[in-house]
Amino acid sequence: MKGAVALYTDIPTVSDLETLISVRRPGCVAIYLPTSPITTETVDADRIELKNLAKAAVAQLEAARMDHRDVAAVRDSLAELDDDETFWTRQAHSLAVFASPDWTRRFRLPNRLEPMVEVSDRFHVKPLLRTVTFPQAAYVLALSANRARLVEVAPDAPAGDVRVPDMPADAASAIGKSSIGDRSPDRRIQGSEGQKVRLRQYARQVDEALRPLLRGSELPLILAATEPLEAIYRSVNSYPLLADATLEGNPDEASDAQLAEASRAVLDGIYSAELAGLRDRYESLAAQGRTSDDLATVARAATFGAVATLFADIDETVPGAIDEQTGEVTVDDADDAVNYGVVDEIARRTLLSRGRVLAIRRDDMPSSGPVAAILRYPV
Repeated sequence: MKGAVALYTDIPTVSDLETLISVRRPGCVAIYLPTSPITTETVDADRIELKNLAKAAVAQLEAARMDHRDVAAVRDSLAELDDDETFWTRQAHSLAVFASPDWTRRFRLPNRLEPMVEVSDRFHVKPLLRTVTFPQAAYVLALSANRARLVEVAPDAPAGDVRVPDMPADAASAIGKSSIGDRSPDRRIQGSEGQKVRLRQYARQVDEALRPLLRGSELPLILAATEPLEAIYRSVNSYPLLADATLEGNPDEASDAQLAEASRAVLDGIYSAELAGLRDRYESLAAQGRTSDDLATVARAATFGAVATLFADIDETVPGAIDEQTGEVTVDDADDAVNYGVVDEIARRTLLSRGRVLAIRRDDMPSSGPVAAILRYPV
C-alpha cells in the first residue's frame, strides 16, 4: 500500500447543496476547473485558468447589462480568491466556485472536472453532484491475529481510527490464551485446525463488537486481511454492506492513510456495480413506460415530482429554460447570463422532490441523450 498525495477537500453537505439550488438572483456565477494537489507543478496554471474563467463570467454579466455594482461585487470576490496564496497551496483535483453579488462559496473536490463557467439567475450545480453521487466514504476493518482496528474513510477529512467498545485487542486475548497456537488441555483443538477454530472465535467477537456501531449505517465496510483470517471473517460477518473486494497486504504494516487510499479503488468498483444495476433496472422498466430519455418528457416529469432516479451527463450543457408550472422546455442556441442549463434545472427539480440524481460520464449513461430517468409512474 503506497503513500498518497494529500488532498485538501471541502465536500458539500446536503445543507450546502440545498442552499445552492434554492438561490434565485440575477448574476449567479458557477466556475469549475481542474486543479492539482501537487501545487508546485501547476498552481500558476490553475490560477491563470481561474482568471480566464472569471473574465468570461464578467463579460457575460456586462453583456446582460447587469447593475455595475453587482458586476463589481462578483469581479472583486473572484479576484480575492485568486490572491489567497495559502488557499492555492492546498488543493484537490477540482475547484468549484459559486459567486453572486451577495456571497461566494468554494469547494475543493476529489474528482476531476472539466473547466466550465455558467452565468444565470441560479447556480449551475450539476458537476458538483458528482461528488454527492459517489461519496468516497467507507469503513475499513484492518484485521490480523495481532490486531483489530476500524478506520473511518471520509471524503473531506484524514482517515482515523474509530473507537469500538468491546473490540478484542488481538486473537489470543480474545480467547483467553497466550497464543492461538496453545493446545487445549484435552488435546481436542490443536495444529492448524485448532488455530482456525480460535480465529473464528476471534472473528465472531470482532463482528459482535462492530454490530452496534454499524447498525443503521449505509457505508460500505472494506476488509483488510490475509488468509486464513479473511475467509474466516467473511464466514461470520453479519454486516450486509461488507465489500466483496479485500485490501491486499499485511494490515499491520499499513497506516490509516494508506488503508484509506487503497479503499478508493474498492469504492470505485462498488459504485460501478451499483450503477450497472441501475442501468439494468432502467432497461427492465422501459416496457412499463416508466423510463424516458426525452429531454422534454423528463423535464415535465421532474416538474411534477415523477422522477425517482435521474441519470445526468455531467459534461453536457443544454442552454435554455423550463417553465415553472408546465415543465415545458425552451432550448437556446448559446449560453448567456439569462438562460441556464436545462439539465441542471431538471436535476434541481428532481432533488426538490426527493428523487435521486446520478451525475455521471457519458459512457455510463443508459442512453445517448443528456438525461435519462426512471419514473415513479408513467407520464
